[in-house]
Amino acid sequence: MTSHEQPVDSVLETIGRTPLVALQDGPANVDLYAKLETFNPGASVKDRIGRYMLEAMLERGDVSEGGTIIEPTAGNTGIGFAIAAEQLGLEAIFVVPERFSVEKQQLMAALGAEIINTPTDAGMGGAIERAHELAAELDDAVVPQQFSNPLNVEAHYETTGPEIYEALDGEVGAVVAGCGTAGTLMGIAEYALEQDESTYVAAVEPEGSIYGEALGDDREEDEYKIEGIGTHDLATNELFDPDLVDAVYAIPDRDAHDELRRLAREEGHLVASSAGAASVAARRVAREISTGEIDAPHETVVTVFPDSSERYLSKGIYRSFEEWEG
Repeated sequence: MTSHEQPVDSVLETIGRTPLVALQDGPANVDLYAKLETFNPGASVKDRIGRYMLEAMLERGDVSEGGTIIEPTAGNTGIGFAIAAEQLGLEAIFVVPERFSVEKQQLMAALGAEIINTPTDAGMGGAIERAHELAAELDDAVVPQQFSNPLNVEAHYETTGPEIYEALDGEVGAVVAGCGTAGTLMGIAEYALEQDESTYVAAVEPEGSIYGEALGDDREEDEYKIEGIGTHDLATNELFDPDLVDAVYAIPDRDAHDELRRLAREEGHLVASSAGAASVAARRVAREISTGEIDAPHETVVTVFPDSSERYLSKGIYRSFEEWEG
């Protein structure tokens, strides 16, 4: 599906058009696919919103060329924004909770961004608060705020969703994706439901996250190792629209860890824990379509593998479950 056969003028033009690859461990009568977002130049799905959001914000005057973007992020969004910011003439500052991947923070710095860490126990809410404080202190500075900015959803509605449907000639029965900001799933879901309102939409979160409460599910809040998806505070996840979602699948850390190791060993996918969780949930949805528990318009399930395991090697992602730091 990736097609870059002609020279392009900027790395921004290599974002998107990522491959859609069949997964091998699903039921025989249901096709299962993953969108491989590591093929983006910053090696994650967040490159999409980096380009889309910053171009849109410049166009509508939220920030001017030479201005500063300040974003609270666990890392991948920072990398995506940093790539776009440099190409678009913007300065970038990222506020990152301490516990998140060292590799991501090193890459953001390599791309020219300034990194400010906040305490782990303050969570993403603390990072968001600090980002807004910094923006108020600087001239011509703006917080794109991936957790609440509709441009996050719009990016996937305009790019990721159409790419999936083009690749499968519109025959998509279910879409399954992890929810951090929820922008990826919401954008794909909006596009999918416009194509066929009976498309099954499944959100994925770690066990210990509370997204499921938005659909009335019981959840026991706890810590989790899976990185990049989940929430402890629904108030910070303004983009999540439960009306677009049929179910939220809570995946245990151990299941996601077992799956990311299986994906590497058996299928050659070097993906991280959020992809492991998405794969577990997508396989479950595929089985439920196969047995008739889910009535989907097509026997096809699509999920998203957001990023690469290489971002988490320092945390022992391929070691035993007990050694994996998460």
